[in-house]
Amino acid sequence: MSLAVLRSRALAGMAAPEVTVEVHLAAGLPSFTLVGLPDTEVKEARERVRAAIQNAHFEFPARRITVNLAPADLPKESGRFDLPIALGILIASGQVKAPALDRHEFAGELSLSGELRPIRGALAMCVAAAGSGRSFVLPKESAAEAALIDDLAVLPAGSLLEVCAHLGGQAPLQEIAVPPAPSQGIPPRITFSTYPDLAEVKGQTQAKRALEVAAAGGHSLLMSGPPGSGKSMLASRLPGILPPMTRDEALASAAVQSLAGIFDTKRWARRPFRSPHHSASAPALVGGGSVPRPGEISLAHHGVLFLDELPEFARSVLEALREPLETGHIHVARAARRAEFPARFQLVAAMNPCPCGHLGEARCRCTPDQVAKYRSKLSGPFLDRIDLMIEVPAVAEAELSARGDGEASNVVRGRVAAARERQIVRQDKPNALLTPDEIDRYCLPDCAGAQLLKQAMAQLKLSARGYHRVLKVARTIADLAGEENIKGAHIAEAIHYRRGLG
Repeated sequence: MSLAVLRSRALAGMAAPEVTVEVHLAAGLPSFTLVGLPDTEVKEARERVRAAIQNAHFEFPARRITVNLAPADLPKESGRFDLPIALGILIASGQVKAPALDRHEFAGELSLSGELRPIRGALAMCVAAAGSGRSFVLPKESAAEAALIDDLAVLPAGSLLEVCAHLGGQAPLQEIAVPPAPSQGIPPRITFSTYPDLAEVKGQTQAKRALEVAAAGGHSLLMSGPPGSGKSMLASRLPGILPPMTRDEALASAAVQSLAGIFDTKRWARRPFRSPHHSASAPALVGGGSVPRPGEISLAHHGVLFLDELPEFARSVLEALREPLETGHIHVARAARRAEFPARFQLVAAMNPCPCGHLGEARCRCTPDQVAKYRSKLSGPFLDRIDLMIEVPAVAEAELSARGDGEASNVVRGRVAAARERQIVRQDKPNALLTPDEIDRYCLPDCAGAQLLKQAMAQLKLSARGYHRVLKVARTIADLAGEENIKGAHIAEAIHYRRGLG
């Protein structure tokens, strides 16, 4: 048999289209040709595969070898095709018998010794392969994350020899065990004790309340205050008071991180917390590159994106956040490739009130023009997409020296989870994701609340988006209070969070 056909997977954004690896051996001068839009990494497979086959004590055929990666118009990248190419050569040359070849898919990078190395995006590939009825052969280091998929048999292998022995029936690979189904979205081995505790934050009662409201409804939050007032400390505690992740959310988040090569099974079902430096570029934040990769907003999918020193980010970078804040995904378009990544993140940002950070104090020397210029780095349309804006004052010495007696994260998380459950039962989504039609249906205030909102519209000059966001925050406040209807007090608190930065 001079032709072997195997199946593998490519990566195109979050998609993992099937790739057919065809290996043909013909008479003629020895050569090794790769076709099917391979990039440099794939072309280099020729040398890795040659050395791996020889070091596994097989014979590398001195014939005309042609490897076709189909479909031909789909770009192929990375070393994930090393394993199927090597197997195809061995099967086509008759050195390995594989009667059950059609029941498998393969992916893995080969070392020169024939050992299998981990690959990027294993989980995303296995999500696409689930339900196909085929087993997926992967390197051992990548198989652990792939085993999170229920409807797929994952076979971990350590070397090319092990895969050959499996296909020949001499030593079948053992399917990796699927982790037990999570209880309420969280596997038994995951606990919230690893999150920073909200009880460690002294004082800042109003800020803690705003953090709870933001967590309950999935709202974005902007904190303004002097250096050392606890803004970063508060932000880092938001993941610990968010409701547990569902299995679908955990898989979606893990798939993005696997695509970036940073997923760790020890962090399975933990809310991601991303905190990029203010020098980050737009592609680093929203995704990009000649081969599109997910950015920070996608790595924070179903988690928290914290932007500290918000005005120090380039304005163009912040403007790039406007679309994903509304839609929950990002389209990355390049000349040759396009990709779409999920980006349903919760934005938390922090900033100083002025360039020096001590506005209103005797030591502040910032002029009104300097303060205005500093704040003007944040555009109106960007600020309009933030639900809650609060001031975080400096903590008094008496509060710092007092023993911490604030509520622990698990107590607050209980209220947040109860409020979120009301939202899921009522509308099957958090309040922050309500559409205008759903706002009209679920967020109608009483007479006092409606009158108060009308006055706020006139005084604060709220846009239509701002008006809707006040109603959504008020709905969350009512849910935290266990109220079915939105009352004037709920509207008043929501308006307070919308008054801006002072």
